[in-house]
Amino acid sequence: MTKANRPAQGATVIDVAARAGVSAMTVSRVINGRSGVSAATREVVERAIIDLHYVPNVAARSLVTAAELRIGIIYSNSSAAFMSELLTGVFEEASTRGARLVLLKGEGGRAPAEQELLRFVNAGLSGILLAPPLGEAPVVLRTLRGLDVPIAAIGAYHVPGATCVRIDDRRAAFEMTRHLLDLGHRRLGFVLGNPDQSASAERRAGMEDAMRDLPGAGVQLVQGDFSYASGLAAGEQLLDGPAPPTAVFASNDDMAAAIVSVAHRRQLDVPRQLTVVGFDDTTAAVTLWPPLTTVHQPVRRLAAEALALLADEARGGGQKARGRRDRVLEHAIVKRSSTAAPPGDG
Repeated sequence: MTKANRPAQGATVIDVAARAGVSAMTVSRVINGRSGVSAATREVVERAIIDLHYVPNVAARSLVTAAELRIGIIYSNSSAAFMSELLTGVFEEASTRGARLVLLKGEGGRAPAEQELLRFVNAGLSGILLAPPLGEAPVVLRTLRGLDVPIAAIGAYHVPGATCVRIDDRRAAFEMTRHLLDLGHRRLGFVLGNPDQSASAERRAGMEDAMRDLPGAGVQLVQGDFSYASGLAAGEQLLDGPAPPTAVFASNDDMAAAIVSVAHRRQLDVPRQLTVVGFDDTTAAVTLWPPLTTVHQPVRRLAAEALALLADEARGGGQKARGRRDRVLEHAIVKRSSTAAPPGDG
Protein backbone atom coordinates (compact mmCIF):
# COMPACT_ATOMS: atom_id res chain seq x y z
CA MET A 1 0.00 0.00 0.00
CA THR A 2 1.43 3.38 -1.01
CA LYS A 3 1.69 6.33 1.30
CA ALA A 4 -0.97 8.16 -0.72
CA ASN A 5 -3.47 5.34 -0.22
CA ARG A 6 -2.69 4.50 3.37
CA PRO A 7 -5.39 5.67 5.87
CA ALA A 8 -4.22 8.72 7.75
CA GLN A 9 -3.69 8.55 11.48
CA GLY A 10 -5.38 11.39 13.37
CA ALA A 11 -6.63 13.11 10.22
CA THR A 12 -7.92 16.67 10.62
CA VAL A 13 -10.46 18.84 8.81
CA ILE A 14 -7.51 20.41 6.98
CA ASP A 15 -6.40 16.97 5.74
CA VAL A 16 -9.91 16.20 4.50
CA ALA A 17 -10.14 19.59 2.77
CA ALA A 18 -6.78 19.02 1.05
CA ARG A 19 -7.80 15.54 -0.13
CA ALA A 20 -11.14 16.82 -1.48
CA GLY A 21 -9.71 20.04 -2.95
CA VAL A 22 -12.14 22.28 -1.03
CA SER A 23 -11.99 24.68 1.89
CA ALA A 24 -12.14 23.62 5.54
CA MET A 25 -15.41 25.57 5.82
CA THR A 26 -16.93 23.39 3.09
CA VAL A 27 -15.85 20.26 4.94
CA SER A 28 -17.46 21.62 8.12
CA ARG A 29 -20.70 22.30 6.22
CA VAL A 30 -20.79 18.72 4.94
CA ILE A 31 -20.05 17.18 8.36
CA ASN A 32 -22.80 19.20 10.02
CA GLY A 33 -25.35 18.64 7.25
CA ARG A 34 -25.67 22.29 6.33
CA SER A 35 -26.91 23.65 3.02
CA GLY A 36 -24.88 25.55 0.45
CA VAL A 37 -22.87 22.55 -0.81
CA SER A 38 -23.58 20.91 -4.16
CA ALA A 39 -24.30 17.19 -4.32
CA ALA A 40 -21.11 16.57 -6.30
CA THR A 41 -18.94 18.45 -3.80
CA ARG A 42 -20.65 16.74 -0.87
CA GLU A 43 -19.88 13.35 -2.40
CA VAL A 44 -16.20 14.23 -2.91
CA VAL A 45 -15.88 15.40 0.70
CA GLU A 46 -17.63 12.33 2.08
CA ARG A 47 -15.33 10.07 0.07
CA ALA A 48 -12.29 11.92 1.48
CA ILE A 49 -13.65 11.48 5.02
CA ILE A 50 -14.05 7.74 4.43
CA ASP A 51 -10.61 7.38 2.81
CA LEU A 52 -8.87 9.22 5.65
CA HIS A 53 -10.93 7.61 8.44
CA TYR A 54 -11.56 11.10 9.73
CA VAL A 55 -13.41 11.22 13.07
CA PRO A 56 -14.48 14.62 14.45
CA ASN A 57 -13.66 15.52 18.01
CA VAL A 58 -16.93 14.30 19.47
CA ALA A 59 -15.88 15.06 23.04
CA ALA A 60 -15.25 18.70 22.24
CA ARG A 61 -18.49 19.01 20.30
CA SER A 62 -20.41 17.44 23.17
CA LEU A 63 -19.33 20.18 25.59
CA VAL A 64 -22.06 22.35 24.11
CA THR A 65 -24.72 19.89 25.29
CA ALA A 66 -22.93 18.23 28.19
CA ALA A 67 -26.16 17.66 30.10
CA GLU A 68 -27.75 15.68 27.26
CA LEU A 69 -26.90 12.17 26.18
CA ARG A 70 -27.44 11.52 22.48
CA ILE A 71 -27.61 7.80 21.76
CA GLY A 72 -27.64 6.69 18.14
CA ILE A 73 -29.66 3.56 17.32
CA ILE A 74 -28.74 1.84 14.05
CA TYR A 75 -31.20 -0.86 13.04
CA SER A 76 -32.58 -2.89 10.16
CA ASN A 77 -34.54 -6.01 11.02
CA SER A 78 -37.13 -7.94 9.05
CA SER A 79 -39.06 -8.93 12.19
CA ALA A 80 -41.50 -6.18 13.20
CA ALA A 81 -42.34 -8.04 16.42
CA PHE A 82 -38.67 -8.29 17.47
CA MET A 83 -37.97 -4.63 16.68
CA SER A 84 -41.09 -3.52 18.56
CA GLU A 85 -39.82 -5.26 21.69
CA LEU A 86 -36.29 -3.92 21.23
CA LEU A 87 -37.29 -0.31 20.64
CA THR A 88 -39.73 -0.41 23.57
CA GLY A 89 -36.87 -1.45 25.85
CA VAL A 90 -34.64 1.30 24.45
CA PHE A 91 -37.30 4.01 24.80
CA GLU A 92 -38.20 3.04 28.36
CA GLU A 93 -34.55 3.05 29.50
CA ALA A 94 -33.81 6.29 27.66
CA SER A 95 -36.67 8.04 29.45
CA THR A 96 -35.18 7.16 32.85
CA ARG A 97 -31.68 8.18 31.77
CA GLY A 98 -32.59 11.52 30.23
CA ALA A 99 -31.12 10.36 26.92
CA ARG A 100 -32.15 11.62 23.52
CA LEU A 101 -32.42 8.91 20.87
CA VAL A 102 -31.40 9.40 17.26
CA LEU A 103 -32.44 6.63 14.84
CA LEU A 104 -30.94 5.43 11.58
CA LYS A 105 -32.72 2.65 9.71
CA GLY A 106 -31.43 0.40 6.96
CA GLU A 107 -33.90 -1.14 4.56
CA GLY A 108 -34.73 -4.80 4.00
CA GLY A 109 -32.43 -6.13 6.71
CA ARG A 110 -29.43 -4.40 5.10
CA ALA A 111 -27.08 -1.87 6.65
CA PRO A 112 -27.45 1.80 5.71
CA ALA A 113 -25.09 3.03 3.02
CA GLU A 114 -21.57 3.91 4.14
CA GLN A 115 -22.06 7.64 3.57
CA GLU A 116 -25.31 7.58 5.56
CA LEU A 117 -23.51 5.86 8.41
CA LEU A 118 -20.69 8.36 8.29
CA ARG A 119 -22.99 11.36 8.47
CA PHE A 120 -24.83 9.70 11.36
CA VAL A 121 -21.82 8.89 13.54
CA ASN A 122 -20.30 12.31 12.88
CA ALA A 123 -23.34 14.05 14.36
CA GLY A 124 -21.95 14.25 17.91
CA LEU A 125 -23.28 11.07 19.51
CA SER A 126 -22.59 10.03 23.11
CA GLY A 127 -22.96 6.33 22.31
CA ILE A 128 -24.10 3.98 19.56
CA LEU A 129 -26.41 0.97 19.90
CA LEU A 130 -26.47 -1.65 17.13
CA ALA A 131 -29.57 -3.80 16.74
CA PRO A 132 -29.24 -7.23 15.13
CA PRO A 133 -28.12 -8.01 12.48
CA LEU A 134 -26.09 -4.78 12.20
CA GLY A 135 -23.85 -5.53 15.19
CA GLU A 136 -21.92 -7.87 12.91
CA ALA A 137 -22.35 -6.07 9.56
CA PRO A 138 -18.91 -5.39 7.99
CA VAL A 139 -19.82 -1.94 6.58
CA VAL A 140 -21.06 -0.81 10.00
CA LEU A 141 -18.04 -2.10 11.90
CA ARG A 142 -15.67 -0.60 9.32
CA THR A 143 -17.32 2.81 9.64
CA LEU A 144 -17.30 2.73 13.44
CA ARG A 145 -13.68 1.58 13.71
CA GLY A 146 -11.65 4.02 15.81
CA LEU A 147 -14.67 6.06 16.89
CA ASP A 148 -14.11 7.29 20.45
CA VAL A 149 -17.62 6.66 21.77
CA PRO A 150 -19.12 3.64 23.59
CA ILE A 151 -20.72 1.03 21.33
CA ALA A 152 -23.09 -1.77 22.31
CA ALA A 153 -24.33 -4.55 20.02
CA ILE A 154 -27.47 -6.52 20.90
CA GLY A 155 -27.46 -10.24 20.12
CA ALA A 156 -23.93 -10.14 18.69
CA TYR A 157 -20.78 -12.07 19.56
CA HIS A 158 -17.22 -10.74 20.07
CA VAL A 159 -17.49 -7.40 18.28
CA PRO A 160 -14.15 -5.54 18.59
CA GLY A 161 -14.43 -2.44 20.77
CA ALA A 162 -18.07 -3.02 21.69
CA THR A 163 -20.08 -4.44 24.56
CA CYS A 164 -22.18 -7.39 23.34
CA VAL A 165 -25.45 -7.91 25.20
CA ARG A 166 -27.07 -11.27 24.45
CA ILE A 167 -28.28 -14.61 25.76
CA ASP A 168 -26.57 -18.00 25.47
CA ASP A 169 -28.13 -18.95 22.13
CA ARG A 170 -26.38 -22.31 22.00
CA ARG A 171 -27.61 -23.40 25.41
CA ALA A 172 -31.13 -22.17 24.67
CA ALA A 173 -31.34 -24.14 21.40
CA PHE A 174 -29.94 -27.22 23.15
CA GLU A 175 -32.65 -27.06 25.81
CA MET A 176 -35.45 -26.59 23.28
CA THR A 177 -34.21 -29.52 21.18
CA ARG A 178 -34.01 -31.70 24.29
CA HIS A 179 -37.63 -30.78 25.04
CA LEU A 180 -38.67 -32.04 21.58
CA LEU A 181 -36.66 -35.23 21.98
CA ASP A 182 -38.12 -35.83 25.44
CA LEU A 183 -41.60 -35.62 23.91
CA GLY A 184 -40.61 -38.55 21.69
CA HIS A 185 -39.82 -36.80 18.40
CA ARG A 186 -37.09 -38.42 16.31
CA ARG A 187 -37.62 -36.71 12.93
CA LEU A 188 -36.97 -33.00 13.35
CA GLY A 189 -36.88 -30.08 10.96
CA PHE A 190 -34.70 -27.10 11.80
CA VAL A 191 -35.04 -23.72 10.07
CA LEU A 192 -31.76 -21.82 10.14
CA GLY A 193 -31.57 -18.07 10.72
CA ASN A 194 -29.69 -15.34 8.88
CA PRO A 195 -26.30 -16.85 7.91
CA ASP A 196 -24.57 -13.51 8.54
CA GLN A 197 -25.39 -13.58 12.28
CA SER A 198 -23.39 -15.51 14.86
CA ALA A 199 -26.59 -16.20 16.81
CA SER A 200 -27.83 -18.33 13.91
CA ALA A 201 -24.72 -20.51 14.01
CA GLU A 202 -24.94 -20.78 17.80
CA ARG A 203 -28.56 -21.92 17.65
CA ARG A 204 -27.72 -24.55 15.07
CA ALA A 205 -24.79 -25.75 17.19
CA GLY A 206 -27.01 -26.08 20.25
CA MET A 207 -29.54 -28.13 18.30
CA GLU A 208 -26.80 -30.40 16.96
CA ASP A 209 -25.34 -30.85 20.46
CA ALA A 210 -28.70 -32.19 21.65
CA MET A 211 -29.16 -34.43 18.61
CA ARG A 212 -25.78 -36.08 19.20
CA ASP A 213 -26.98 -37.16 22.63
CA LEU A 214 -29.63 -39.40 21.05
CA PRO A 215 -28.40 -41.79 18.32
CA GLY A 216 -31.13 -42.62 15.83
CA ALA A 217 -32.70 -39.16 15.83
CA GLY A 218 -32.39 -37.18 12.60
CA VAL A 219 -32.83 -33.58 11.52
CA GLN A 220 -33.50 -31.91 8.17
CA LEU A 221 -31.94 -28.45 7.84
CA VAL A 222 -33.57 -25.71 5.76
CA GLN A 223 -32.12 -22.23 5.29
CA GLY A 224 -34.15 -19.22 6.40
CA ASP A 225 -33.24 -15.59 7.13
CA PHE A 226 -35.50 -14.80 10.14
CA SER A 227 -38.28 -13.41 7.87
CA TYR A 228 -41.84 -14.72 7.70
CA ALA A 229 -41.48 -15.22 3.95
CA SER A 230 -38.44 -17.46 4.41
CA GLY A 231 -40.42 -19.45 6.98
CA LEU A 232 -43.18 -20.08 4.44
CA ALA A 233 -40.67 -21.41 1.92
CA ALA A 234 -39.00 -23.55 4.59
CA GLY A 235 -42.33 -25.00 5.68
CA GLU A 236 -43.24 -26.03 2.14
CA GLN A 237 -39.84 -27.66 1.67
CA LEU A 238 -39.97 -29.58 4.95
CA LEU A 239 -43.52 -30.85 4.53
CA ASP A 240 -43.11 -31.84 0.87
CA GLY A 241 -40.50 -34.49 1.68
CA PRO A 242 -41.16 -38.25 1.62
CA ALA A 243 -40.64 -38.47 5.40
CA PRO A 244 -41.61 -35.04 6.78
CA PRO A 245 -40.60 -34.15 10.32
CA THR A 246 -42.97 -34.62 13.23
CA ALA A 247 -41.55 -31.47 14.88
CA VAL A 248 -40.10 -28.26 13.43
CA PHE A 249 -37.81 -25.93 15.39
CA ALA A 250 -37.58 -22.52 13.71
CA SER A 251 -34.78 -20.13 14.70
CA ASN A 252 -37.24 -17.32 15.44
CA ASP A 253 -40.95 -16.83 16.08
CA ASP A 254 -41.71 -15.20 12.72
CA MET A 255 -40.50 -18.26 10.84
CA ALA A 256 -42.26 -20.58 13.31
CA ALA A 257 -45.53 -18.69 12.74
CA ALA A 258 -45.05 -19.19 9.01
CA ILE A 259 -44.58 -22.94 9.53
CA VAL A 260 -47.88 -23.05 11.45
CA SER A 261 -49.55 -21.21 8.55
CA VAL A 262 -48.25 -23.76 6.05
CA ALA A 263 -49.47 -26.60 8.26
CA HIS A 264 -52.96 -25.08 8.52
CA ARG A 265 -53.12 -24.64 4.76
CA ARG A 266 -52.36 -28.34 4.39
CA GLN A 267 -55.04 -29.13 6.99
CA LEU A 268 -52.48 -30.48 9.45
CA ASP A 269 -53.38 -30.15 13.10
CA VAL A 270 -50.81 -28.34 15.23
CA PRO A 271 -49.69 -29.94 17.53
CA ARG A 272 -51.41 -33.33 17.13
CA GLN A 273 -49.96 -33.91 13.65
CA LEU A 274 -47.05 -31.44 13.70
CA THR A 275 -45.24 -29.84 16.60
CA VAL A 276 -43.80 -26.35 15.95
CA VAL A 277 -41.53 -24.31 18.24
CA GLY A 278 -39.83 -20.95 17.86
CA PHE A 279 -37.26 -18.63 19.40
CA ASP A 280 -37.49 -15.09 20.92
CA ASP A 281 -40.95 -15.08 22.58
CA THR A 282 -42.15 -11.97 20.77
CA THR A 283 -45.80 -11.01 20.31
CA ALA A 284 -45.80 -13.24 17.22
CA ALA A 285 -45.68 -16.24 19.56
CA VAL A 286 -49.02 -15.46 21.20
CA THR A 287 -51.02 -13.87 18.39
CA LEU A 288 -51.59 -17.08 16.43
CA TRP A 289 -53.32 -20.37 17.16
CA PRO A 290 -52.03 -22.37 18.80
CA PRO A 291 -49.71 -20.08 20.77
CA LEU A 292 -46.09 -21.10 20.32
CA THR A 293 -43.80 -22.96 22.63
CA THR A 294 -40.63 -20.89 22.26
CA VAL A 295 -37.35 -19.75 23.78
CA HIS A 296 -37.91 -16.59 25.80
CA GLN A 297 -35.19 -14.11 24.90
CA PRO A 298 -35.65 -11.00 27.08
CA VAL A 299 -35.43 -8.56 24.15
CA ARG A 300 -36.64 -5.54 26.13
CA ARG A 301 -34.15 -6.22 28.92
CA LEU A 302 -31.33 -6.76 26.42
CA ALA A 303 -32.08 -3.40 24.84
CA ALA A 304 -32.45 -1.62 28.18
CA GLU A 305 -29.18 -3.12 29.46
CA ALA A 306 -27.35 -2.05 26.31
CA LEU A 307 -28.60 1.51 26.59
CA ALA A 308 -27.81 1.66 30.31
CA LEU A 309 -24.24 0.54 29.62
CA LEU A 310 -23.86 3.19 26.92
CA ALA A 311 -25.18 5.89 29.24
CA ASP A 312 -22.89 4.85 32.10
CA GLU A 313 -19.83 4.65 29.85
CA ALA A 314 -20.59 7.99 28.17
CA ARG A 315 -20.85 9.71 31.54
CA GLY A 316 -17.95 7.74 33.00
CA GLY A 317 -15.30 9.06 30.60
CA GLY A 318 -12.23 6.88 31.00
CA GLN A 319 -14.22 3.84 32.17
CA LYS A 320 -15.33 2.93 28.62
CA ALA A 321 -12.61 0.41 27.86
CA ARG A 322 -13.22 -1.65 31.01
CA GLY A 323 -16.95 -1.82 30.27
CA ARG A 324 -16.54 -3.42 26.86
CA ARG A 325 -17.28 -7.07 27.41
CA ASP A 326 -20.04 -9.58 26.90
CA ARG A 327 -23.16 -9.34 29.03
CA VAL A 328 -25.16 -12.59 28.96
CA LEU A 329 -28.74 -12.50 30.28
CA GLU A 330 -30.91 -15.47 31.21
CA HIS A 331 -33.27 -17.21 28.80
CA ALA A 332 -36.17 -19.60 29.47
CA ILE A 333 -38.18 -22.26 27.64
CA VAL A 334 -41.84 -21.17 27.54
CA LYS A 335 -44.17 -24.11 26.97
CA ARG A 336 -47.50 -23.31 25.33
CA SER A 337 -49.89 -25.23 23.06
CA SER A 338 -47.89 -25.91 19.89
CA THR A 339 -46.09 -29.03 21.16
CA ALA A 340 -47.21 -32.61 21.71
CA ALA A 341 -45.90 -36.16 21.38
CA PRO A 342 -45.51 -37.31 17.77
CA PRO A 343 -48.55 -38.84 16.01
CA GLY A 344 -49.20 -42.43 17.07
CA ASP A 345 -47.07 -42.15 20.22
CA GLY A 346 -48.98 -43.42 23.24
